[in-house]
Amino acid sequence: MGFPKEMVVKGIKEIGHNDANALLELLLTYKALGDEGALGNCSTSGCSRPNVEDDNDDDLDFDNWNNDQDTGGRQQNSDSSGDENFLKEMSAKDEKISSLVYMGFSEDEANMAMTRCGVDADLWVLVDSITASQVAGDCRSRNVFDHQVMDQCFDSFGERKKARLMEERKKKRMRYGGGAHGNRSSLDGSDDEPMLLPNPMVGFNLPGYKRPSMMRKLPQQAIGPPFFYYENVALTPRGVWQTISRFLYDIKPEFVDSMHLCAAARKRGYIHNLPIENRSPLLPLPPKTIFEAFPHYKKWWPSWDPRRQLRCLQTTVASPKTTERIQGLLARSGNPPPPSVQKYVMDECRKRNLVWVGKNKVAPLEPNEVEYLLGFPRDHTRGVSKTERYKSLGNSFQVDTVAYHLSVLRDMFPNGVSVLSLFTGIGGGEVALHRLGIHMRVVVSVEISEANRKIFRGWWDQTQTGTLIEIADVKSVTPDIIASYVGRFGGFDLMIGGSPCNNLAGSNRHHRDGLEGEQSSLFYHYFRILEAVKSAMARI
Repeated sequence: MGFPKEMVVKGIKEIGHNDANALLELLLTYKALGDEGALGNCSTSGCSRPNVEDDNDDDLDFDNWNNDQDTGGRQQNSDSSGDENFLKEMSAKDEKISSLVYMGFSEDEANMAMTRCGVDADLWVLVDSITASQVAGDCRSRNVFDHQVMDQCFDSFGERKKARLMEERKKKRMRYGGGAHGNRSSLDGSDDEPMLLPNPMVGFNLPGYKRPSMMRKLPQQAIGPPFFYYENVALTPRGVWQTISRFLYDIKPEFVDSMHLCAAARKRGYIHNLPIENRSPLLPLPPKTIFEAFPHYKKWWPSWDPRRQLRCLQTTVASPKTTERIQGLLARSGNPPPPSVQKYVMDECRKRNLVWVGKNKVAPLEPNEVEYLLGFPRDHTRGVSKTERYKSLGNSFQVDTVAYHLSVLRDMFPNGVSVLSLFTGIGGGEVALHRLGIHMRVVVSVEISEANRKIFRGWWDQTQTGTLIEIADVKSVTPDIIASYVGRFGGFDLMIGGSPCNNLAGSNRHHRDGLEGEQSSLFYHYFRILEAVKSAMARI
């Protein structure tokens, strides 16, 4: 609305941020008083409001909100770091409140839980707090006021409510193959166990893997259009896939390891409402071993390196120091090197996907080789720094896998599709559609990374004739904006997305904080926008 940040922060500190109308009224009062010069002694050192005791924290300069310098040119930002921390805390609080509202709790309940437990409380601690408060409310509604009787009532109601929640979770566990001893609820003092993953990880079906035909029945609210498709890493912290599935209409994830389609592993889960019959792979089928993909490496490959496929392609690669250390160690060892040396070298090679490029010499894959393994055209990511190329590729889709799932759209939309693309990075979903021969009439792409947008826009300009609309900030994708796009394009045929795996991947030991992570929490925006799209399309 154009109010300076400092003025907004001041207003929030004074009356809180739960009542938007009251905050707006206060900000308008600030502005009116400042514009009319009605506050008495105003100077560059600040103004104080009438009927308020003088205090340095209440000093306001309404005429100089945007002026960061005093007459001597000195910066007056002594409180800026405190304001930034305050805003971050408010943002974190808003994110958790949104998550609780998505789970079906009221905003008042979410705010009260945050007040009781604090901003830093885990999401499920807040859920338990709200549940406990609801139980206490049930007791009070029965006119139970004696503390001892209240405790008994709480225990009785609480145990029954806990039992109901446990039974619901047990049903979901059985649906996902968790068995009678599967996941345990945080309500009994423990976290959810990881969702059991199939072995082999070939999803509902893959080319070359003959499995009994299966049927799945989607809940009515999940049936397209729009078709939706969401990807994330398969090996997540406890309870993550259960939460994702619960938000996406309890649809069972399809877990696929791309090692069954290419020469590198990439364990991912996909929740979607696409048909699973009549799928077809991209042709020609990609090579499935290192030597099929890169035959020139075979010359230097030692007999004691048994690898035939690479591990998951990550966002970073080994440093020159690592490869130099390996080369020096092997040069000082015999041929073959002793078992202890072999073990160290193999551990490093597996962890960092190092390949043999000379005698005793290993090196990381080049970006164009990673592009090839992931199904992108050569030089797809060229034009940004090498570091950015690895980062963008490490967070991307494996195109052949995604294309196999999306192939059912080919006959359904002979005239092309309109796509809403959320956090897909360098356009793996769009590249998959293009390689399938499916025309994209329009793509609305939401992606915060400038490097990713540059890569995707370069590919689009060279290969596509449809309309591309790019949006950097997902928070700007409001229900009104969505409704305008739905009206303009007649709805979306496909909504595809996936949040970066940084907060979920097992290799990240420092910020593996599940769906509450800065990047992985984008999933909640995916769900929010999907609901808005479905609502807008229902109206037309």
